[in-house]
Amino acid sequence: MNDLLEFAVNAHGGLQRWNEFTELHAPVSIGGAIWQFKQQPGLLTDKVFSLKTHVEQLTITPFTTENLQSVFVPGRMTLETLAGDVVETRDHPEEAYAGHTIESAWDKFHVAYFASEALWTYLTSPFLYTYPGFETEEIEPWTENGETWRRLKITFPDYIASHTKTQITHFGPDGLMRRHDYTVDILAGATGANYPTNYREFQGIKMPTTRRIYAYDDRLQKVPEPLLVSLDFGDLKFI
Repeated sequence: MNDLLEFAVNAHGGLQRWNEFTELHAPVSIGGAIWQFKQQPGLLTDKVFSLKTHVEQLTITPFTTENLQSVFVPGRMTLETLAGDVVETRDHPEEAYAGHTIESAWDKFHVAYFASEALWTYLTSPFLYTYPGFETEEIEPWTENGETWRRLKITFPDYIASHTKTQITHFGPDGLMRRHDYTVDILAGATGANYPTNYREFQGIKMPTTRRIYAYDDRLQKVPEPLLVSLDFGDLKFI
């Protein structure tokens, strides 16, 4: 573990504490302009995202109706009853975005896959970067909002489904995440500048309770309009 990653992990509660848990339950409402672009406004309002913290698996409850949930693992999305009976399946869900443009409408599986792979990465970071196969490198710092942020370049292993293989996370002087940059492969390389804010401590782990996501331009500057995605979390619970 390099110096910056160790500093960040300790600031968020430490790897020993993180490894005491295997699951996280996160009440959340997700909004922003992307859902209007994709003709799915309101589909992710007032949900619970339940995830395994060391294995890539995430459930959204409820999803589409009060009696159904979506279940994500890399390479497969299912729509299930709350008892776990499979109602509908999409294998290799990332392939369903082929040929899409920003104007292309999404169906329920497009929404579920995008939200699931995104939130699993967000909610396990920065601890995720210590998992087997991840490569990390500190790169030149970045100045924004009157602070200088240290930046960590992360290369994801092939077994993790995420926005893209190489991502950059910015950390403030306190070691907490300030910004997370990436492109999104299933959105034809669209840019994302993800700002985690309003940290709270849950069972010894510090987690941001709001995130605001914008595009960024060729100079890596945030494009303030439109707000692409908003995430507002309730009380998180580790198990």
